[in-house]
Amino acid sequence: QQMPYRADEHDVETAYGVLHVTMRGVAKGNRPTILTYHDVGLNHKSCFNSLFNYEDMQEVTQHFSVLHVDAPGQQENAPVFPTGYQYPSMDELAEMLPSVLTQLQVKSVIGIGVGAGAYILTKLALNEPALVEALVLINIDPCAKGWVDWAASKLSGWTSNLVDTIMGHHFSADELTDNMEIVQTYRLHISQDVPQDNLAMFYNSYDSRTELQIERPLPGLNENSVNTLR
Repeated sequence: QQMPYRADEHDVETAYGVLHVTMRGVAKGNRPTILTYHDVGLNHKSCFNSLFNYEDMQEVTQHFSVLHVDAPGQQENAPVFPTGYQYPSMDELAEMLPSVLTQLQVKSVIGIGVGAGAYILTKLALNEPALVEALVLINIDPCAKGWVDWAASKLSGWTSNLVDTIMGHHFSADELTDNMEIVQTYRLHISQDVPQDNLAMFYNSYDSRTELQIERPLPGLNENSVNTLR
């Protein structure tokens, strides 16, 4: 059973442009706000609404405010960016978030990110550890693309369109043939609900990501010298 999901939308000015965000509830005392960031090809509704509308999630959302971020130009009915627009890098997308939190009077967050959104929220935690109390990271790739991956994507880019490329990001080859109904739902959303030029810019930004400079600490050896998400 799904519950009604009501929220307030805001367009927030940042150093790297306007960010469209959706706030459910208000920050409650010293409790962190749940901050979500979606993957490429999606927006906050297609990525997270089924989770946050689920009846069992009401136990969580009645105690925590929720802030959904849409990457620039990825929200519903987003305008197409003008010719010559420079899309923010992944680093810059992360750097947009602290000013959003300040303007909405959010003191700290629990981040939930998927794919590109997981990468961006990890960058936020590395940049501003005092803002981030916890992270839930789904399908994160902390690595930059190697030259073999880069060459393969360039070659496939000559023979496949943007929608196919992003479908390959979301699904394995087996999943693309075994789950036809959900695959078709994703394909229609990716091809119709986000302006394709805007989507290409977000994907290219993710495709050009740098490696996240984090390591797993080894007890007794480098616990105090490595960069971790603590």
